[in-house]
Amino acid sequence: MAALAVRYLRPAGPPAPGARPPDPMPRPALRAVRADEQPPPPPGELRRVLGRFASGVTVITAPGAGGEPPAGFACQSFASLSLDPPLVVFMVGRTSTTWPRIARAGVFCVNVLGAGQGALCRAFAASGAQSADKFAGVRHSPAPVTGSPLLAGVPAWVDCEIHAVHTGGDHLIVVGRVEALGAEDDGDREGDEGAERGEGGDADQGGPLIFHRSAFGTFTAFDA
Repeated sequence: MAALAVRYLRPAGPPAPGARPPDPMPRPALRAVRADEQPPPPPGELRRVLGRFASGVTVITAPGAGGEPPAGFACQSFASLSLDPPLVVFMVGRTSTTWPRIARAGVFCVNVLGAGQGALCRAFAASGAQSADKFAGVRHSPAPVTGSPLLAGVPAWVDCEIHAVHTGGDHLIVVGRVEALGAEDDGDREGDEGAERGEGGDADQGGPLIFHRSAFGTFTAFDA
């Protein structure tokens, strides 16, 4: 699955000896826009309108494969997909330089961020030269099944194996099969284990981290 997933972003070049060439991706159907047909909305307008949809924030992490350092990036497009089998999904841009490293690992951990972890989100959202070592100074421990970095103090985490990868325009749709998960109020994470992973930190201050119209916020429940 990892080899299949990374093929979409693998640089062109001669195949390795004995390697099976990937199946060609279907050529998109092209057609002219009719004179009376409304063109699709420009990307800027799409971003502006969809920015009104508030979302939570996660950091997707994966262990290093073949001597590589661990990988991670900030991700808003995460959701639950299925209860049986247990599946989750996230979307990643096809130009991402982090995604091929996650694909090579074949596994990932979804770290759900808390309200006090905005700086952590910004660190993992960095790109280019600023993203050289996103894990510098960040406490983490191996997730129980995949060994992906589980960031200290996150209110919830989901440990996954890559189950499937689908194309979706300029993004990839990554489906993960849940192998383990936990939350800060789970009894099995209290005591020594919770101390090792850093519970009780900034994530506890104000509930979840919310992103809306390019700004971070918090959640307040209505009175019953």
